[in-house]
This record gives sequence, structure tokens and C-alpha cells, in this order.
Amino acid sequence: MIKIRPSQDADLAAITAIYAHHVLHGTGTFETTPPNDQDMAARRADVLSKGLPYLVVEDTSGILGFAYCNWFKPRPAYRYSAEDSIYLAPAAHGKGLGRLLLEELMAQAERAGVRKLIAVIGDSANQGSVAVHKRCGFQHVGVLANCGWKFDRWLDVVLMDRVLGSGGTDAPEPVQP
Repeated sequence: MIKIRPSQDADLAAITAIYAHHVLHGTGTFETTPPNDQDMAARRADVLSKGLPYLVVEDTSGILGFAYCNWFKPRPAYRYSAEDSIYLAPAAHGKGLGRLLLEELMAQAERAGVRKLIAVIGDSANQGSVAVHKRCGFQHVGVLANCGWKFDRWLDVVLMDRVLGSGGTDAPEPVQP
């Protein structure tokens, strides 16, 4: 049975392993050296300290993927706009888990006060990520052509966004900067 839940400290080894696979073999992240458990723990702590969601999807075999959002930029004025990140274990691709994670992430981000969720998708050829975001109501807003160099080739970044809640139509509830 598939379950999406808030991540726990005990999940960090699986989260780190999934992310390391994407760093070493994928273009969804432009990192080139996998972070260690301590780095991933610090990143998770940063997300959680802002009251933002950091989720995992699991079944009886263990953690199949993770998703979180963090402020789009570090300055406090961006605290109502967040960038989402979703990573699945290789064996979990193509099973609809990315969509389940993104749908739950959107719901929790909205409850946390996020008004705009932004997808910064590495590599224009990353059609799986583009498709899951589109299915979840994200709109294509642009491409940053040839802005990343990985695996001996230039990579684009696809930008997509989605309004959460009332978006920019009214003043937000105060959120800790």
C-alpha cells in the first residue's frame, strides 16, 4: 500500500540515496557531487524550520521518493513563493507516484501559506517532470536556454508555475520570515 507522509530523521539515508542517484545519473538536478547524509539533514531542517512540507512516499518495501518545497529565493519577500522538488527511486518511475507527491505537496504548501509554487525543471528533455507538473495545473512560463553544463552538454531549465489558494489577489497571512 502506498503512503505519503511527512519525512522523518530515519528516512534520511533513503532520501540521500535517491537523490545521489539523480545527481550521478540525471539532469533534473544540476548538482554534480552527491551530498552526504549530514548535508541532506541540514537541507531538510532548513525546509522544516520555515514551516514548509518535506514528504516521502513509501510502500512496504521502503521509501520510493520524496518531495519538498522551499522559498524560491532566500530573501524574506519570497516567502509566499516556493520551488518544488520531487525525486523518485529509479524503480518507482512511471507509477504515478510523482503526481501523488506533487498533489500532496501542493495541498500542504497552500496550508503553510504558499501562494505560488514554482517548478525549476532541469533539462528540457525531462518530459516526465514537465508532464507531471502540467497534469497538476502548472503553466509553462519560460525556458532558460543552455544555462547548465552537466554530462558534457548544455542543459536548459524549464520554468513552470501554479497559483495556490487565492494567489496574488489579496494580502497573505503573516508567515515567519
